[in-house]
Formats: sequence, structure tokens, C-alpha cells
Amino acid sequence: MPRVLVIEDDRTVAHSILSQLEKFGHSVVIASDGEAGIVLATSEYFDAITLDRMLPKMDGLAVITKLRERSISVPVLVISALSDVDERIAGLRAGGDDYLVKPFSEGEMVARLEALLRRSPAARRDVMLRAGAIEVNLLDRSVRLEGEVLRLPDMEFQLLEFLVRNAGRIVGRRIIFEQVWGYYFDPGANLINVHIARLRKKLDTPSKSATIVTIKGEGYRLDLA
Repeated sequence: MPRVLVIEDDRTVAHSILSQLEKFGHSVVIASDGEAGIVLATSEYFDAITLDRMLPKMDGLAVITKLRERSISVPVLVISALSDVDERIAGLRAGGDDYLVKPFSEGEMVARLEALLRRSPAARRDVMLRAGAIEVNLLDRSVRLEGEVLRLPDMEFQLLEFLVRNAGRIVGRRIIFEQVWGYYFDPGANLINVHIARLRKKLDTPSKSATIVTIKGEGYRLDLA
């Protein structure tokens, strides 16, 4: 069970993050200011940290700087109401691994954090993902649905892998572009629509054990029977 340190002074936000992460199987510890966050992060093991940018006692950038100075390389998701490009750059240059702007979708927050968790050496040892009747083999890049092999080109495989990792939750177009294609902008040309449509056809079985649902104005969700 991954351990996540949530450094957040707003109780409502902190407990919202806690409830979402616990829902998806994470163990969560909360620190309500920067100094308390430093104490916990340097005395206990965590797989990832969510870090508010504006904190009492020590701000988020100072927290990251202290952690990196002490060679603590745990991935950090910076969460902030400061949305301009310079602030994002400052957060990443200080040592943050990703940056999420408030207000945020809880589903996107979880998806971004789990993307950071997958970079850890322990996560890279996993070779098989399972969600309902779908099996994704990361070693030979093969997919089985209800025991039958699906032939997927590279981008469809990566898109399905991402949806399987986030099965049951809504993922927005922006995070799909970032995590699947590596784009931080929408390149147009209906790129996602085309690949989603192709995947839907391949997931279309008599039992309908897996379906990609479009959530208007929000994104997509992989539903399992």
C-alpha cells in the first residue's frame, strides 16, 4: 500500500485528498504546515507527497528545497492556487515533479499522483495490470480481454494502459495528452477522439465487460461490468 504525505493547511482540502487517496488504496498522513511536513518527510518513509504551495511557517517551495538538499527524492505533486506559468516553472525548478492548479478535479489529482508513483523502482517491477476482464502485460505489451488477445498499435496500447490504471474514475483530456502523448497542449486533429473510438470497437464484446464512457465536459471513464 503506497504511503502518501499530504502537506496542506486547509482542512477541507486535506481531508478531500485523504478520502480520495484512501478510496484507491493509499495510506495517507497529513501535515498542516511546512515545518511539520519537513519533520515527517525526513523521519518517515513515503512513496509520494502532495504539497500545497502556500503554507504557514514554511512555504511549499522552501519545503521542496529542504527535501532535495537532504537528498530526499520522493516524488512531489505541488498543488497551488497560483496558476500563472512563472509559478509553475518555479515549482518545477525547485524540485517538484508535477504541478496541479486549484480548484482541481479529485480524479485528476489521483491520476497525477499515481503517475508519479509509477516512476518509482518498485512500481517498475510490476509487469501485469488487471482491471475486470482486461489484462495488460507491460513486458510484452500484449492485451487480453475475456481471455482473447487484442491487437493494439502502440498509442492505443498506451491509452488503454492509462485508462486501466485509472479504471472507474474520470480522466480529463488534458491529463491524457500529458500522460499518454507527452503533450502539454491540445494538438487538435481529434487525436483523442479517434483513438478512443478505435479502442471502443475493440472492447465491444457480447458481455460488454469494459466500456469507455464519455463524460461531457469532463473527459472519459473506463467502466467495468
